[in-house]
Amino acid sequence: MNLPFAERLRSPLGRTSLFYFSLFMIPAVANPYLPLWLADQGIPEAQIGAINAVPIFIMILLNLVVGRIADKASDWRQVIIFGAVFAGVVPFGLFFAHGFWGVLIVWALIILPFQAISPVADAATMRLARRSGANFGAIRLWGTIGFIVMTLTAGVLLDQFGVTAFVWVIVGVSVFRAALSLQLPYFRSAEGSQPHAVSTLEPLTELQAVSPLVATRLKEIWRPWFFLPLLGAALLHASHMLQMSFGALLWREQGISAAVIGPLWAVAPVGEIFIMLYFNRMAKRFSARHLILLATVFAVLRWVGFAMEPPIWGYVALQFLHLGSFALGYMGIVNFIANWTSESIAAQAQSAFVVIRQVATVIAMAGSGFLVAAIGNQSFYVAAIVAALGGAMVLASLYLMSPKREMREQVLS
Repeated sequence: MNLPFAERLRSPLGRTSLFYFSLFMIPAVANPYLPLWLADQGIPEAQIGAINAVPIFIMILLNLVVGRIADKASDWRQVIIFGAVFAGVVPFGLFFAHGFWGVLIVWALIILPFQAISPVADAATMRLARRSGANFGAIRLWGTIGFIVMTLTAGVLLDQFGVTAFVWVIVGVSVFRAALSLQLPYFRSAEGSQPHAVSTLEPLTELQAVSPLVATRLKEIWRPWFFLPLLGAALLHASHMLQMSFGALLWREQGISAAVIGPLWAVAPVGEIFIMLYFNRMAKRFSARHLILLATVFAVLRWVGFAMEPPIWGYVALQFLHLGSFALGYMGIVNFIANWTSESIAAQAQSAFVVIRQVATVIAMAGSGFLVAAIGNQSFYVAAIVAALGGAMVLASLYLMSPKREMREQVLS
C-alpha cells in the first residue's frame, strides 16, 4: 500500500483518478460562467435555458444506447476514450459560432460526449474499485478536486481577461481531458492492464444473482421499490439546475463581483471531498436510500436559504451544504444501483438512471429561465419543493421495501 507516488499514478486506480481529475472541468467552467458568456453574446435568459437544456434532451434518447454499447464492448474504456477525444476537438467551433443557433449546435456537441461517458465511467470505476478492494469515493474525489481547481482558475482568468476568455478555457480543458483519457486502464481486467471478453464477467454475475433483489436484466430496474429512489434522486438533481443555470447571473444582480463568484462557487465542491472519503463508513451504518433521503433534506434547507438572499457569509454556509444536497445524493444513488444490479448491465443501469435524471433536468432547465424572468431569486422556493418531492419518492420506496430486508439481502449476496 506504501507505493511511491509515481508508481501509484501508473497503477490502474491512479490512472483512473487522473482521468477523473479532468472529467468535470467543463462543468466547472460552464456552470458559473456559461450564462455570463451567453449574456455577453446578446442571448436572452429564455434562450440560455434552452442552450443548457437541449444537449440533455438529446442524451435522453442516446444514453441507454451508449450504455448498451459500453456493456457489449470488450471493455468500457473504448467508449470513454472515443467520447473524450470527440469532445476534445469540437470546442474549437466556439471560435466561429455566432447567435443562438450557432452556439446551441456547438455547445450541444461539447456536452453530449460528457453526458454519455460520465455514467459509463462511474459504472466502470465502481466495478474496478470493488474488484481491487478500493474505495470508489477516493477515486471520484479527484473529479471534485479538479472541479475546484478549475473553478478557481477560471475565475481568475475571466476576471483578468474578461468573459471572452471563456472559450479559450473551454478549449484547453477539453484537450486536457482527451489526453488523459488515452491512459485509462482496461476496467474489466483484474489488474486493469489488458482487455477481457465480456464472458469473463459471468461468474461474478452469478454470485451477485444469489439475491433475488439484484437485477440481472435491465427491465428489472423498473420494480417500484427500485425505480422510486431513481426518480427521487433525479428530482434531487433537478433541483440544482436553477443554481447551475442562473446562479451566477442572480449573484451578479445582487452586486457580487466575478472575482467573488468563482471562490463562492468553489466552496460547494469542497464539502464533496469529505463525503467521497467517508462515504464507505456511512454506507456501512445506513442504507443508500436513507442517505439519499438525507440529501433531499440538505437540498431543501439550501434552496430556502438561497431564496432569502443572505449576505456573502450566508452564501458560503449554504454552498457548503452542497456536500449533502449533491455529493451525498450522488454517492448514494451510484452505490444503490451498483448494489442491486449485476455487472453485465452495469453501464446500462447507470445510464438508465441518467436518462431519468436528464428528463427531470431538461424540464428544470427549460423552466428555470421562465421562472427567473418572472420571479427572480424567489425561484429557489420552487427548487426546494422539487427536492422535497424527491424525498417523498425515497420514503415511498422505503415503505415498499423494508430497509432491514434490503440490508439482510445485501449481506447474503
